[in-house]
Order: sequence, then structure tokens, then C-alpha cells
Amino acid sequence: MASYSIGIDFGTLSGRALLIDVETGEELASSVYEYPHGVMDRELPCGKKLPQDWALQHPQDYLDVLFHVVPAVLKESGVSPESVIGVGTDFTACTLLPVKSDGTPLCFLKEYQEEPHAYGKLWKHHGAQGQAHRLTAAAKVRGERWLSNYGGKISSEWALPKIWQVLEEAPQLYEAADQFLEAADWIVWQLTGKKTRNACSAGYKALWNKETGYPSREFFAGLDPRLAHVVEEKLGTEIAPLGQRAGGITPEMAKLTGLKAGTAVAVGNVDAHVCVPAAGIDGPAKMLAILGTSTCHMMLASDEKQVPGMCGVVEDGILPGYFGYEAGQSCVGDLFAWFIENCLPPSYFEEAKQANQTIHAYLREKVQGQKPGESGLLALDWWNGNRSILVDADLTGMLLGMTLQTKPEEIYRALIEATAYGTRVLVENYREHGLPVKEFFASGGISWKDPMTMQIYADVLNMPVKIVGTLQGPAYGSALFGAVAAGREKGGFDHIFSAARKLGKVKDTLYRPIPENAAVYDVLYRDYCLLHDYFGRGPNDVMKRLKALRQQQLGRPS
Repeated sequence: MASYSIGIDFGTLSGRALLIDVETGEELASSVYEYPHGVMDRELPCGKKLPQDWALQHPQDYLDVLFHVVPAVLKESGVSPESVIGVGTDFTACTLLPVKSDGTPLCFLKEYQEEPHAYGKLWKHHGAQGQAHRLTAAAKVRGERWLSNYGGKISSEWALPKIWQVLEEAPQLYEAADQFLEAADWIVWQLTGKKTRNACSAGYKALWNKETGYPSREFFAGLDPRLAHVVEEKLGTEIAPLGQRAGGITPEMAKLTGLKAGTAVAVGNVDAHVCVPAAGIDGPAKMLAILGTSTCHMMLASDEKQVPGMCGVVEDGILPGYFGYEAGQSCVGDLFAWFIENCLPPSYFEEAKQANQTIHAYLREKVQGQKPGESGLLALDWWNGNRSILVDADLTGMLLGMTLQTKPEEIYRALIEATAYGTRVLVENYREHGLPVKEFFASGGISWKDPMTMQIYADVLNMPVKIVGTLQGPAYGSALFGAVAAGREKGGFDHIFSAARKLGKVKDTLYRPIPENAAVYDVLYRDYCLLHDYFGRGPNDVMKRLKALRQQQLGRPS
């Protein structure tokens, strides 16, 4: 009898399920469900306004995803629940939920529905930037060795700054929360009735180390005496390795999803990291960039190196037996969406409609024939801060070189080029610190739908760009982990390497750098680096001063 696995990917705006054949890797059915509450960055459902740099989500949306997409893929594929051997999940991270001891999110309780800190803080919640700065400074003063494993800076996107923000701004909610849990782990708890904490989220987002555990109690007490026992009281010390079976589908969830009770569910994972086996990557020197609303850049290495500005290096954090390296950009697809939503004249939308094109395809057609440098434009891609290597959410975007002749499509291309330059910064940073990058893979919708952008990346990086062979990289990778959780005796795999080598996918499409384009982009990249360092490393803090002044004029705390 054929065996199947389901991967469920919880993204920034929606969740999706993918059902695959475990023997062939064939993708038999997929379904997407958009979060009804979306990203709450302006107000709560009750209408209460939120400060700038906040990004919240409602965990009911995650449950609704399960109840819609899992039955949908079972129906579309015609696969019987008995043939589904495993389920894997992945989530954006760090997306953090304050919950009661039974797993109930605080925002589900009537008394907390108008409290912003009761909701899940999405990965791109940057309201804890102040706490992140202070946490980094304290670690430097104490000479904490673990800080170098995170590139020397702690991000506001991670767990501890977000928890500290709750403590300082809403101490009553900190006390009310019995635990702070990654959404990746919460959804597995809902599926199985068993609480686990996955090693990927703990290692990259909560400062946990396989050998040494969390930072010391003394360190946390030095930040705030009320944080002295944050690990034991709010986080938990039992960490589950990736690929492990977290438990089986509960009878209640079986009724709501259509799955068979007891079906194996893998320990939770992070959306970017789970893409690595989907690409068939099983060793060092291969960078995978998952291009979405943001971009995550994943690497494997046989040894541990401290690389300034990286998001983190975690032993077994991506695949067992290797040190997994993560870097990233906070704003990629979000940047292109911002431009289209705010900067195009109505005539462009009308012309795209008449040509039966998406607005993205229309803009590409207008500008793809331009030569590098022809527009005279150069941008910094920091519309949502800088994740790597500056690790500073207070930085903002910049566009240089506009004239009265500048066209919208030229700005659009300049923003794409800026994200490619940002990726090259990460590649060269790794190389400078002893981690070779010999191959480059791209995953996600942009990599499939946007040949112009992929060619720009190949030219800017001066490297061939390979495309992962599934449009649903995270969901596909999660399905592989679901098959591993089931095990070989159930028709799955005993190890994620076996799954990756058999079912990992790369398209035949290969974007090769065009030498004359690469030469011009070398020149532009040097100027990008000058601006990057001038505005990002301290010579000119005008971006931060402008942001602080805006907050002041709006009457918001900076």
C-alpha cells in the first residue's frame, strides 16, 4: 500500500498543507488558507491601536488553518486517512505565544482580549528593539561566550527580548502566562496533546545550546531580578531533537482534520530551516535562500565558527551531525509589496489589467531590458530594519539617485537589486570568516515566478543560482520530517538524510551570471557597501534620529 505524508507550513499571511507520496515525492494535493486576522500591526480586533514596529497574530487563525487545509488535501487527493503515515509542521520564528499551563493562549481569555501583549508576537515584531539592545550590551559586559554564536548581537525578533518586553510593559500578563511558547511548538501540542520544544527554535531564537543549555540564571537576574528563573518558569529545559516523533494525532483533532487518530506528528520546525532537505542539501558549502516576505539564508558546516552578524550557529539546528548557520534579510517580498501598494500610478494597474498581466509581471516587462546601472539608482533594503549582519531593527530604507526622469519600474528594479546586494553581503561575510559558499540555491514563489530577479541575483552574486524543485519548499520539507517521524517500518524513513537524498528536488532551470552584468554590479555593490557602512555602522545615525523624531511627533514611546 502506498504511503503519504502531509506537511503544514504556517507562514506570515497564510497556512498551507501539502500531501506527498513518500515513495516518489509526487505532490498530490495542496491547499492554502489565509489568516482571517492577518498581521495585526495597526490595531487589535477590538480596535485598540498598536504602537509602531508591532506585529501580532491571533492563534485562532492557526487552528483554522488545520481545520480547512488538511481536510481539503485529503479530499482533493482521494487519499484515505489510513494511508497518511505522518504529519510535519513548520512555522515562522520567532513567533511567540503567552499561554496558560493547559496551552490556552492568553488572548483566548475574555479578560485579556484587549491586551496587546496577550497575543502572539510575530517574527517581525520589532517592538522589543530596546530590550534586544540592552540584552546584547549586558552579554558583552559579562563576556558571555554564547553571544559570539549569534554574531555578537541579539535580535528584537527573538524570544528573550519579546519576553522581557512583556515583563516590563505588562508585568501582570507576564505573571498570567505560565509559559511562553513558540507557535511551532504550540501547534504540535494542539495536534498531539503533548507539549514539546523543538531544538531549532530553542537554539536559534531562545539562546539554547546543545552542550551548555540556556544562558545562566545569573545573567538573566542581572537583566532584571524577575527574570532570574525565566528558563525554569517560562521556557522549560526539555528540548526535542528535529525528526523525533512528538506524538500522535489526538481523537479530537482526528475528527476536526479528517486524519486518523495516532498518526505520527513530527516535532515542530522553522519554515526556513525545514527547506534544506527539500532541496536535497545534505552537506556543507551550499547556501539556501528562502525568498518570501523576508529571506532566510541557511548553511551547513562540519565545524563551529563565530561569524559576526549572523543570526546564529546551532549544532544539529538544521540537520543532525552538522552545525547549521542562519542569516537573513528582514524585508524582501514585503519591500516589493510596499512599493506596489504605495508608489504606482493608477494607470499602471489599468495597463497591466488590459495586458492580462499581474502588476509584478507588467513591471518586469517594462524594466527587464535595462542594463545594470542604467537607471542611476541605488537602494538600501532596510524597510523593515536589518536582520544580518547589522542586526538592527531601527535602521530604515534608502533610495539614492532619483531625477525627474526616474520611472516607477526603475525604482522597482533598484529595490530588487538592493535585496540581491544584501544577500551578497551575507555570502561575503561567511567567506571572510572561513565558511565557503560554493553553491547557491533559491526557494519560494519569487524563485519560480520571477526570472528577472533570479538573473539579477546570479549577476550580483556572480554565482549560478539553482532553483529548488518545489514551489512549496517549507511544506514539502515538513512532509519529509513527517515521514521520518513515522519511521521506516510504517513506510517512511529512519533518517532525514535518507528522505532528503531520495526526495529532495532541484529544477533543471539554472541562472548563470552574465559576465558584463556581473562586472557592473561589482561596481554598484562597492557603493552599496559604502552606504551600508555609513548609515549602518555609526558614521551617520540619521535614520535612527528620524525614526525617533517621528515617534516623538506621533506621541509614541521610542
